[in-house]
Amino acid sequence: MKKVILLAVAAFAGLTAFAQPKFAHVNFTELIQLMPEADQARTTMTASSKEAQDTYQAMVDEFQTKYSTYQQNAGTWTQVIRETKEKELTDIQQRIQEFSQSVEQELAQQQQQLFAPIQQKAIETVNTLAKEGGYVYVFDKTSVLYIDEAQSADLTPAARKALGIADDRTLESLQQELAAQQQAQ
Repeated sequence: MKKVILLAVAAFAGLTAFAQPKFAHVNFTELIQLMPEADQARTTMTASSKEAQDTYQAMVDEFQTKYSTYQQNAGTWTQVIRETKEKELTDIQQRIQEFSQSVEQELAQQQQQLFAPIQQKAIETVNTLAKEGGYVYVFDKTSVLYIDEAQSADLTPAARKALGIADDRTLESLQQELAAQQQAQ
């Protein structure tokens, strides 16, 4: 009887050893930022931001021109003209402020819309790799305090390959690319 119980315990221990959950981790931020689709999204965002900056600057230039004219001529204008010009300046200031607020919201919304499918594609890729590898949990390396990499597989290289990210592309090289583009403008 003791032998049967010992065999049962040994068999159960063997089964639980095989049933150890598998863990993996991935650098999700790296995947999102380095995906080829992210480059196109950044290009679109840069163009939209530049257009907004140009419009804002045109509005500021208009205000400064009219304000300069106001300062030069205010002493010679009648009360009605001066009040009309002051109201015009106030209206321009208000339009600038409203534009600034609305364009900021619009750019944030555009960024969300552009990056949502990119994030979804990365999530689906990681999910597929996790299922194929039999992983129970996949942690985002950037949001976990500690990972024992000896007990957790790094899915980042496989995900990079599946997402078409070049082997030599890193977050550092991306930062250099973006800095060079910024200087070129």
